[in-house]
Amino acid sequence: MRLRKKNLLSGKPINRKPIDPDIRITKLVDEYFQAYNAGRLREACQLFVEKMLQDDVTVGMSLTGALTPAGLGGSCVVPLIKAGFVDWIVSTGANLYHDIHFSIGHKLHRGTPFVDDRILRKEGVIRIYDILFDYEVLLSTDKFIREVLKQPEFQKEMGTAEFHYLLGKYVYEREKRLGIKDMSILSAAYKYGVPVYVSSPGDSSIGMNISAMVLNGYQIKIDIARDVNETAGIVYWAKSNGGKSAVLIFGGGSPKNFLLQTEPQIQEVLGIDEKGHDYFLQITDARPDTGGLSGATPSEAVSWGKVDPDKLPDAVVCYIDSTVAMPILTSYALAKRKPRKHKGLYYRLDELVENLKNAHLKAVSKGKVKI
Repeated sequence: MRLRKKNLLSGKPINRKPIDPDIRITKLVDEYFQAYNAGRLREACQLFVEKMLQDDVTVGMSLTGALTPAGLGGSCVVPLIKAGFVDWIVSTGANLYHDIHFSIGHKLHRGTPFVDDRILRKEGVIRIYDILFDYEVLLSTDKFIREVLKQPEFQKEMGTAEFHYLLGKYVYEREKRLGIKDMSILSAAYKYGVPVYVSSPGDSSIGMNISAMVLNGYQIKIDIARDVNETAGIVYWAKSNGGKSAVLIFGGGSPKNFLLQTEPQIQEVLGIDEKGHDYFLQITDARPDTGGLSGATPSEAVSWGKVDPDKLPDAVVCYIDSTVAMPILTSYALAKRKPRKHKGLYYRLDELVENLKNAHLKAVSKGKVKI
């Protein structure tokens, strides 16, 4: 269809009115985030609130980058979980590990990146860019995790959702014992039945501590196949049940791919008829032209079957630091939308995998895929 001048100039006129000193975040975003990546962040906020948070949409979130050391777990992710705005999560193990520091009573501090790291090493201070904390925080968190991993319920093979649910129970109880009111991601996910996956379970201090326990004779095993089937089962259930699937991506990396690969798993590998995720929202600082997955656009994802081509207009990529975008998006959503009913997907995972299995076996019987 040819675009005519009337259509091209149909957007709101650029606003030049002075900003009020006490402006609300919703008005700031809607009226003053007008162009460039501010415009994309406005579109992201509006897409999230107006379409992705409809009751029939299942929202998966991925988290990469050092977000929880910057306080974004408790300040942003947890409120989104509590409000029912996030139904399942794929995270780096590091984000979950560093979030536990706060749950067991430790503090991380604002600092500066302009410091001699040789001095920090000598003084026993850890640096994450401009965040500083005592080396003992790591040792204490490792000790807490290892004590938890000794418990009988961990001595078996399980997926990372079950592993994090069990770990989240202990984190939740420790927060209650210490009187810590600001929950961590794992404790909130445990309380509200939100499955939390880690796509690379060996790539974090949690995975390192699991490995140490195995060396000492403990029987903890992570079932990666379970994770792949559960996440695909969640997405297939969302779509086959008459609903929609949305992805909310902070950063990129392995968690982004693990979130998105659910659709190729359903279509390409399992032979089930599907079209892709309905809504795609990514906050990233990665360029698309280097060929990496972190910067891959939603239009590229269409070619893989990850995003429904008919829903490509409902896709936003905002090139901005997650530490800037996440508080704005969270505040905007909490101000604009009432809480949704929690889907409690963790409690239904066996059912969802069985549902996926039946659909796959049906596709095999029809010759749509050969195993």
